[in-house]
Formats: sequence, C-alpha cells, structure tokens
Amino acid sequence: MAPYESDGSSGAEEADDLRWGRRKAARYVVPVAVVGVAAATIGLVPALADSGDPNLPKITAQQLIEKIAKSDVQQLSGTVKISTDLGLPDLGGLESGIASGLAKGGDGSSADPTSKLTELASGTHTVRVAADGQDRQKVSLIESAAEYSVIHNGKDVWGYDSKSNEVYHGTASQDGKRHKDEAPATPKDFADQALKSVDDTTSVTVDGTAQVAGRDAYKLLIKPKHASGTTVGAISIAVDAKTGMPLKFTLTPASGGAAVVDAGFTRVSFARPAASTFDFTPPKGAKVTEEKKDARAPEHAQRPGASPKDFAKAGSRVLGKGWNSIAVFDTGTKGGVPSSSGKGDLSGFLGSLGDHVSGKFGKGTVFSTRLVNALITDDGKVYVGAVTKGTLVTAANTGQ
Repeated sequence: MAPYESDGSSGAEEADDLRWGRRKAARYVVPVAVVGVAAATIGLVPALADSGDPNLPKITAQQLIEKIAKSDVQQLSGTVKISTDLGLPDLGGLESGIASGLAKGGDGSSADPTSKLTELASGTHTVRVAADGQDRQKVSLIESAAEYSVIHNGKDVWGYDSKSNEVYHGTASQDGKRHKDEAPATPKDFADQALKSVDDTTSVTVDGTAQVAGRDAYKLLIKPKHASGTTVGAISIAVDAKTGMPLKFTLTPASGGAAVVDAGFTRVSFARPAASTFDFTPPKGAKVTEEKKDARAPEHAQRPGASPKDFAKAGSRVLGKGWNSIAVFDTGTKGGVPSSSGKGDLSGFLGSLGDHVSGKFGKGTVFSTRLVNALITDDGKVYVGAVTKGTLVTAANTGQ
C-alpha cells in the first residue's frame, strides 16, 4: 500500500523518515486471526458517526503515521461498538454449528476464544475492553442475558462463557504478546494490521478532523492508488490527537454501500483500571478446560494473519502485490467443493453458496463476500484475497 502524500514536504530525507515510520508501526502490529476464508473483519453501527469538527494544528500524513507508531497507551478502559457487514448469506442458524465445530476442533470448550470468533462475522456487538500494561488485559463480549470474557492476568489467560458456565484456561506467550486466540477488539488492532501493509501501491493522506467518544482526533485516509482488481475502497482511521491511539477504524468496500469494517469507541478513559478488573476465579460448578499444547506446527503456521507475509509463513505462496495480493494454498485434496447436483443436503447447500467457474486452470467454485473472496479449484488449490472474482480466476489461469 503507498507512500504518504503530505502537504509540501519531499526528498530523500522524507523517504528515510517514511521508511522509519513504517518500521516503527510494524512493531505494534497484532496479527488478525482468520475465520475460514473470510478474515475476522468487524464494523461499527452507524450510531458512531463523527461528531464535531475540532480545530487542530495541521499535521502531515507522515507525522500522523509516526504519531500512531510512537503511541504507548498502557492503561485504558472503554466500550467499543461492533457490527459486521461482509454480505454473507443467511445460513439459517448454521453459524452456531460452525462455532461449535471450531470449539471441538480446538480445545473442546465453548469458552475457547477460537469458538467465539465466528460470532463477530455478522450482526452488531458491544465489547468492553480494559488494559493495564502488557500483563493485564480484559475483553468482554456483551450478549443478550449473557457475557463472554477473555482475561489476561500475568501468565494466565482465561476465557469464560456465562451462558454455558464453561471456562477455558491457557497461558500467555513468553514474549509478552497477546494470547494466540484473542480476537481483535479495538480500533488499534485493525489499524495496526492496515498500517502493516502500507507500500507504494497506496495513497495515505490526512482527511480532516473529528470527535470520537468525546476525544479530538485526526482522520488518516488510506486508499489503493489503483482500484482495479481490489474489493477495498478506502480505510479511515481516527487518531486521538493527544495520545496517538486509533479511536475508530472504518473500511469501506470498492462496491460502495455500508462499511465492511467500522470499529470505534463510544466511551474511553485512559485512567488505570482497578486491579480487581483482571481478577478471575472459575465459578462454582463451571466446567474448566485446559489449553492443549500443539507441538505439530509453530503458532504462526496454525493461525496466520492477514498480510502477505503472514500467509507466506503459513505455508502458502503469494501472487500479486499490495491490494491485489492473493494467497495460494494447495490442500492436496482433489474434487473441489460439492456441487448443487451432489448427493445430500449439505452438498447441495455448499454448492448453492458459490459461483462455478472454469478456465485454463480447470474448474472451481468462487465463494464471495463484500471484502474477501476465495476460489477453490477441483484440483485442490485455494486462491484467497481482498480481490474480485475475475482477479482470482485470472490468477488461477496464469499462476501469477
């Protein structure tokens, strides 16, 4: 994605500064877990529209990106409103079955954070977050008459589902990073992932100011320089003018309409949360599941992020560049996806969700959302990216 477009500064010195800013930003990146072939992209309800137009000192895109990279907020608490509009079809309750299957495929508990990620793929959600340094964080998903929480306190990571009264217990990584199963829950999580991919295919500008959750903010606008082939229209990040922390993240699709990703604070405080916020003891009678250690593959291979580098680490190859990057996996399984003429209800259902395509590569099925599309070929290859169906087919035909 691209060099920063500022207002009047240029030259080799600026280029060096920009590369420094990108390297600094990359240090703060938190990988985004992938839910199936559609990444866990999260949006915000329209009620979080910007309010006010604060008069702030002028700032260049370069200065703003460096402000984000230098941000070092250690204590905060607040509420994030989340909704998702990937344009997924109505699965008629199948979502809960998928979540259950993920839990069984993971550590077998409804409190396993992995099993909760699919809930963020559609609908509207309220998330409460709290942090006190690198060793204490809490994320709570507020549900109807129930609550799900992930608590990191020292070496322990707890997941608790009040609805099923189940508890998941794991350990934090030794390098102090977030636990491998934590879902992205704040605008910073999404902003970090977007900034990680900034290169020369992207336009980055300052797009005025706004107020978010009562805080004055600058708006950073990230757009593909050439929209052809990508499903991404633009990314807007509201950056707190004082702390440099992202307060709101909005991703709009190239096709127009509602945002696919639009996550933002409705309330935020940078005061230190009470220590008791991070205390957790399994309730009486709760079923406790301990995390299973999987020594078969390194963590990054089990849970790839969303950037081309992450896909490469996960054992895939990457075709294209920037916004048109496509990850290619070879599953080794022949036969592709069951068609609508296959036997059984599930076969017909799966076939009806995709578009059947053919080309020099053979035959396959394309599964589409408003952001992430995937082509599964009959010879077992998977092409996936934030690109159009035509771009996937062309990549499969040429292998480039």
